[in-house]
Amino acid sequence: MRPATRAELSVLPVEAAPLLLGGLLETVVAGERVVVRLTEVEAYHGRGTGDRPDPGSHARMGPTARNATMWGEPGHLYVYLSHGIHSCVNVVCGPEGVAGGVLLRGAEVVEGADVAQRRRLERRGAVRAARDLARGPGRLGDAVGLRHPVHDGIDAVTGAERAGARARLLLPDTPVAGVATGPRVGVAGVAGTAAFPWRFWIEGDATVSPFRWGRGAAEAAARQADTPSVLD
Repeated sequence: MRPATRAELSVLPVEAAPLLLGGLLETVVAGERVVVRLTEVEAYHGRGTGDRPDPGSHARMGPTARNATMWGEPGHLYVYLSHGIHSCVNVVCGPEGVAGGVLLRGAEVVEGADVAQRRRLERRGAVRAARDLARGPGRLGDAVGLRHPVHDGIDAVTGAERAGARARLLLPDTPVAGVATGPRVGVAGVAGTAAFPWRFWIEGDATVSPFRWGRGAAEAAARQADTPSVLD
């Protein structure tokens, strides 16, 4: 493993996402250290990022107070609140001023499992198996202890302290084998279909979350399947 650099995170999120697999996110929050190994991620592009609009992105309409971190320097963590409950963690990717992020959707807790379990108990009750400690973005956020809004924008390249926390991102020296790709989980409409195969995971890993359709995504996928190809 080696520390992530801004240069390698300056590529488009869809290019950076698979490179994060097998990497480590280390956090120290209130003196408690947790390390997770990333097994599942999803790429999101903002307005004007890449060659086509991403209707599933928080930055699809442009800069807002909520998504400001996505438009900043790569290597910072965009921590947002989902459903008013879950603090979800994203690695900002792409050149500064071009919005993009990679959602950390699933991970294996490799150090600090007792801390992760206690945090889970404090927030929403115990998990049944070790594989579930950081399986899904809400659980991952709980496990690493990063909370919205106080830790939004924390720098995972320098490890600089923010609101009593530090974060560091380490990447594998060589890409992991057995990477699968497919539609993003729970994303509404066409953004949650095979038109955006921007979810990447380590095939067969027990900490990868199950797939589920977002609102209207299954119907959008069916319509795509019924649309004749120009080659037909």
